[in-house]
Amino acid sequence: MPDPGEKQFIKPQEVINKCQITAGMTVADLGCGNLGYFVIPIAKLVGKEGKVYAVDIQKSVLEGVKSQAKLDGLTNIETVWSNLEKVGATNIPEASLDVALLINILFQNKNRKDIMTEAVRLLESGGKLIVVDWKKIGVPFGPEVSLRIDPNEIKAIAQELNLQLVEETDFGEYFWGLIFTKS
Repeated sequence: MPDPGEKQFIKPQEVINKCQITAGMTVADLGCGNLGYFVIPIAKLVGKEGKVYAVDIQKSVLEGVKSQAKLDGLTNIETVWSNLEKVGATNIPEASLDVALLINILFQNKNRKDIMTEAVRLLESGGKLIVVDWKKIGVPFGPEVSLRIDPNEIKAIAQELNLQLVEETDFGEYFWGLIFTKS
């Protein structure tokens, strides 16, 4: 977990607050990355009645999340090894999530529509999909500007998937965010 006092590019608590995650919810961080950056604080928030799925294609990442969860005494986190680009591959019950997160993973993939389709498949009706990614600005860190995604591309895919745009926001200087609900 990042030290709360250190300068962070994206603050998990800001994203979590926008998602309106509360106790008892079922949430998945799709493409969770190392250390449970979002998974751990969400697991603490949803409590024992809630559940958090940490999903990634790299088994080593999932082992890191398991270790961090164990250190923090969290038993409501389930790691799921999956290729999100394959619709139907993620071993989470269909239409079971209150919230699905796609944070800083879409710029790494060409099959963005498939990844979003998989996220929508896992969301219950009225569930929220939160997409956060790098702004298309030139800074000396992060992915090349050419790899960064225009949020309008994601909005167009979301429209095809019958998602309703609820909010468009910025998370700090470097990231845009879109919040959708599933009809």
